Amino acid sequence: MPEAENSSNNDGDTDVAVEAAAAEEPEAVEEDELTVATRERDEYLDLAKRTQADFENYKKRAAKDMTAAGARARIGLIREILPVVDNLERALGVAPASEGDAFVEGVRLVYRELEGALARAGVEVIEPKGDAFDPNVHEALSMRPQEGAESGTVVDVVEKGYRTADTVVRPARVVVAT
Repeated sequence: MPEAENSSNNDGDTDVAVEAAAAEEPEAVEEDELTVATRERDEYLDLAKRTQADFENYKKRAAKDMTAAGARARIGLIREILPVVDNLERALGVAPASEGDAFVEGVRLVYRELEGALARAGVEVIEPKGDAFDPNVHEALSMRPQEGAESGTVVDVVEKGYRTADTVVRPARVVVAT
């Protein structure tokens, strides 16, 4: 009989061990679930932060693109207006100097208003006569020897150039000394 008692004692110990393991398992499972939930929370939080940062970068990029598109449209409009300004200058260059002609005065008024509108838009005239030739703001139409002028100096302006603060709208077309 001692073997039977031993056997039942072993069963009792086994049952106790099984019960103890079963009692510990829910805590281990809960810790695993808590760890998993925490990890998932952190992953989703990181994803939300990255998404928010991406959206902020998108907004900045879109605003920059809109500003650049506006600047390109403004430059395009200025380029369309410049030939009109040139033609008004030519017309005024051959107009009689008398002050009584209403037509000539009207053309002068329109010319001054266009110049004022361009100035308010931040457009500056490039007047390079006497300056050193700069291919970034000048376009050389021809070269000629000029007494008293250094080689590479602008000696004559065929067509005025225009620029805004950061962009050459139209280079000045010039004659350069050789």
